[in-house]
Amino acid sequence: MKKLLLAGLAAAALATACNQAKPAESGAVAGATLADPKALAGLFDAFWEKQSRLDPLSATAQGDNRFNDQLPNDGTRAYRDTLRTFYQTYLDRLERFDRAKLSANDQLSYDVFRYQMQQNLAGLKLNTWMMPFNQFYALPLTMGQMGSGEGIQPFKTVKDYDNWLGRTKGFAVWADTAIANFRAGIKAGVVLPKTLVVKMLPQMHDLVVADPAKSLFYAPINKFPKNFPAADKARLAAAYQKAIGTELNPAFKKLGDFLQTEYLSKARATSGLGALPGGPAMYTYLVANSTTTDQTPTEIYQLGLAEVARIRAEMERVKASVGFKGDLPAFFEHLKTDKRFTPYTKPAQVLAAFETIHQRMAPNLKRMFNKVPKTPFEIRQTEAFRAASASAEYNQGSADGTRPGIFYVPILDATKFNTTSGMESLFLHEAIPGHHYQISLQQENTALPKFRRFGSQNAYVEGWALYCESLGKELGLYTDPYQYMGALGDEQLRAVRLVVDTGLHSRSLSRAQAIDYMLANLSMSRPDATSAIERYMAIPGQALGYKVGALKIRELRTRYEKQLGSKFSLSAFHDAILQDGSMPLAVLEKKMDAWAAGVK
Repeated sequence: MKKLLLAGLAAAALATACNQAKPAESGAVAGATLADPKALAGLFDAFWEKQSRLDPLSATAQGDNRFNDQLPNDGTRAYRDTLRTFYQTYLDRLERFDRAKLSANDQLSYDVFRYQMQQNLAGLKLNTWMMPFNQFYALPLTMGQMGSGEGIQPFKTVKDYDNWLGRTKGFAVWADTAIANFRAGIKAGVVLPKTLVVKMLPQMHDLVVADPAKSLFYAPINKFPKNFPAADKARLAAAYQKAIGTELNPAFKKLGDFLQTEYLSKARATSGLGALPGGPAMYTYLVANSTTTDQTPTEIYQLGLAEVARIRAEMERVKASVGFKGDLPAFFEHLKTDKRFTPYTKPAQVLAAFETIHQRMAPNLKRMFNKVPKTPFEIRQTEAFRAASASAEYNQGSADGTRPGIFYVPILDATKFNTTSGMESLFLHEAIPGHHYQISLQQENTALPKFRRFGSQNAYVEGWALYCESLGKELGLYTDPYQYMGALGDEQLRAVRLVVDTGLHSRSLSRAQAIDYMLANLSMSRPDATSAIERYMAIPGQALGYKVGALKIRELRTRYEKQLGSKFSLSAFHDAILQDGSMPLAVLEKKMDAWAAGVK
């Protein structure tokens, strides 16, 4: 899941952000301890106001449109210094409160906030800024999504259209800083793998179009709302052509040319962070940040091996149940090549098949969830400009419901879209009840402070979505053994990730070895395996949160089923897991133990 494709935190008007009123400080006397819930709420409100100004792209994603014209230069040392002061200041203010005297919900907020500030500060000590973007997480790609009119940037009013023009003005400066940071990385030996840089080149070059009217960024002009005055339409059309020709095209060309003529030759042949100066420390941090645990890469590697073996045994059982006589690799090949598993001719058919899955399980959802989101939901095909390097994903809706949650499906060729790829499990994970339920319910919960309403702990968010895949049979899915095999393949993918991610970044596993390991344990093509491995190379540690989080949620469910017996309610369990939003796994476990004690 990619809620946003950001190269890093984006910031607005740093001086303004650092000079906001400080409502949380009223009554916060140095050396004193506090227990006033209003003072704590004030601290969180003040933090969020500053955070929104520092990170206006995330504010836009959350439906806060006050800063939609801003694209600050978040790659500078001054920006990182501002963040460091910001996080440390608010951590210090938090620790003036007496946690023991706070309510249960405020204690949750205290624990989550403290964890986040400590993680943010630890991350700022690393040299990841020397690799400002890659083929997977990149502000240039986010610009394409937003500027197309199909992403988080609204294009409903004349002001909306003018806001985007303001945002484009900052991109050229951002691009110059990114190039400077890449060059600093070259000098320090902190560079991206060459195989990733090769994928970045067409992404940059394809967004440069000689005729501005044919640019992706001109699309909003072709979709003017009907109520726009003619004078505004003419003015905006001219302004957009100028912005594309004089700001966006030159910036994307400069990035592409730099990567091709200067950076590519300096990129590294190795695959993992372990090969970089300071790389092991980077990976240790990223593992902890992704899993919200203190598990070591070695422990996670061993867990992965055990899970791969367990799931592989279940795959063997399914293979035997359908009467296939060959070995498991032969069965994988059969699933990839048998024409009955590629029945589609048009993208619309693929999208309709996902909606059919939704409707099939809808009656059972009512038994498993008492609380469901109000945020609208849509299924869309991934835009062509990024489909080649994209995975299926969920993009969050806005908290006010004006922008739906969107399940994006990349369909390069509908005739090659394989039904055994795990369509049912994919929908459960990315859409309903996975990311759409969790993220929407969290955003809709106005009782939470905003840093929790819009926060995201990877192991919780992705762990919940993967746990939802395990609900398929209970929801009336996985009745077809081939769809169940696809679900096992999806689960196996997350287990394999534990092995290859830790292997790449802490055990000197090469890209080629990692690809071969995936192909030996999964039914996937070599291009798909290559794309997956390059994703783990680009965003180390992120893929670990899925399995670690899902195993924890399943562990908690099993524990309470045994403890509570007939008093256990699955719908109540699910509601309790989701009601307080994303949090570190240790905080979640403590909260859920208290919930179970209350039920008992």
